[in-house]
Amino acid sequence: MKAETSITPSVPAMARRALLGMAAVALLAGTSLPAHAQDAAANYPNKMIRIIVPNPPGGTSDVLGRLLGKELGDAFKQTVIVENKAGGNGHIGAAFVAKSAPDGYTLLLLDMSVLTIGPSVVTQLTYNPEKDLAPIAIPAYSPHLLVVRKDLPVKNIDELAAYARKSGKPVSFGTPLASISQLAGILLAQNRGFEFNVIGYKGGSQALADLSGGQIDSAMASVVATNQLVQGGKVKAIAVTSAKPFAATPGVPTVASQIPDFVTGSWQGLLAPANTPPAVLDKLQAAVQRIVTQPEFAKHLQDLGSEPSPMNRQQIAEWMRAESQRWGKVVKDNNIKAE
Repeated sequence: MKAETSITPSVPAMARRALLGMAAVALLAGTSLPAHAQDAAANYPNKMIRIIVPNPPGGTSDVLGRLLGKELGDAFKQTVIVENKAGGNGHIGAAFVAKSAPDGYTLLLLDMSVLTIGPSVVTQLTYNPEKDLAPIAIPAYSPHLLVVRKDLPVKNIDELAAYARKSGKPVSFGTPLASISQLAGILLAQNRGFEFNVIGYKGGSQALADLSGGQIDSAMASVVATNQLVQGGKVKAIAVTSAKPFAATPGVPTVASQIPDFVTGSWQGLLAPANTPPAVLDKLQAAVQRIVTQPEFAKHLQDLGSEPSPMNRQQIAEWMRAESQRWGKVVKDNNIKAE
C-alpha cells in the first residue's frame, strides 16, 4: 500500500507566506492592537520565564532551549531558565505547559512530532495539542538523514530499494517505535516499493550505535543526531528529507527530488498555553525571529545541523493540523501503536 506524501505544503511555499505575514505584523504593530493588548505586550515580561523541555538534559531540545533561553533573557532583561520534565515520550512536560497559566511565563520547547503524532499513537492524552497549546515559533529545523551501514553497497534510495528487492529479505531499519523516524521510514519504503524490517529501540542514539557497529542495515534520524557519524565515516548518508539540498549535508540528495513534497525531520517548536494574550505571543515570536537571524546564533544552529523556520504563528498552527492528518493516516494504515 502506498501512503500519500503530499498533504503538507512545501517549506518554500510556507516560507514565502511567512515572510509576508511577518511583514504585515510589523506594519500593524502598535497601530491597530487594542489598548489592553498593547498593555499586555508592553509590560511583558516583568518576572522570570521558564522554558519546559520534556526530555532529559543533553538532547537537541535541551541544548537549543539553553541557547535560546540565554538570548531571550538578554533581549528581555529577565531571567530565563530551562526546566527538564522528561517522561511519557514528551507528553508529561507538554501536558504541564498546556495546563499552566496562559501568561507567557511558562513556555514549551520540544520536537513538534510529539504533538503531531501523539494524538494518533497515544490513546489517552491528558491534553489536546492543537487546542491547549499556542505555537510561537520554530527556532530550529533539522531534516532526517537516511543512513546505512558503511559497507552496504548503495548510494541512494533507488539503489537501496533495488538492493532490498534483489536480496530477497527486508533491510533492517533501527528506530524508536511509534516515532517520526519510524513513520517517515515506512512512508519512504512504501513509496519506493520495498520493505523495512523495523527493529525497535528505546532511543535513536541506540539505533545509531548499532548501525555504526554494523548490527543493523539502516536508520533515519535528524542531521543533528547523525551528521557527526557521517563525517567520521562510521555510517553512510544516502538521502536527506529537507525540501531542498541542506547546507549541513553537502552532496546528499533529497528524498523530495524523487518523492515530491517528502519533507520530514525534527522541528523544534516553542509554544505557550492556549489563551496566552496574542500581543505577548507576538512579542515572543518577534524576539525569537530576531535571535535566530543573528549571525552568531545562526552559526550555532548550522553547527548543530539545523536552521530556523520562517513560519509565523498562524502558519505553524496550520502546519500542525496538516502534519497530524498526514501521520495519522500512516499510523492507521500500518496499525502503529505506542508501547
